[in-house]
Amino acid sequence: MSSVEEQVREIADRVAASQGLEVWDVELRGTAGKSRLLRIYIDGPEGVTLENCENVSREMSTILDIEDPVKGAYTLEVSSPGLDRKLRNAADYERFIGNLVKLQTLEPVSGTRNFEGRLQEAKDGRLTLELPPKGKGKKQQPGETIEIDVRNVAKGNLVPEF
Repeated sequence: MSSVEEQVREIADRVAASQGLEVWDVELRGTAGKSRLLRIYIDGPEGVTLENCENVSREMSTILDIEDPVKGAYTLEVSSPGLDRKLRNAADYERFIGNLVKLQTLEPVSGTRNFEGRLQEAKDGRLTLELPPKGKGKKQQPGETIEIDVRNVAKGNLVPEF
């Protein structure tokens, strides 16, 4: 995270906390002008409403105008991380134990790099997934588990369940 993103994160953490929310992530994309985007993802124990996003956006906009950590023009966007949110670190995996996740690994594990299963454990840098029963195009057995080193995860996301 750049120093600008770190400064914005500190401001966003204060604003979100004052409203009973937390900052999930901060992204600064683009190089200059209108194509530059500052995106702040917020979350809360009960999820995030449009009103939450509007309130955080309004307060962030005011503070960012005064403190000016982001030089030049940009567009500010405040939103929820979504139901299929990315999982960024060990703490995220620990938080979502019991949920369905989709992982892509850097190096193959048991001959594949793409996994979808229920996250059973996230401990000591290892993730344990319960894989779905063998089906069309699937190689795994019913109830089979697999362990993946969190350092081998290139991309991880929650899988929405309805």
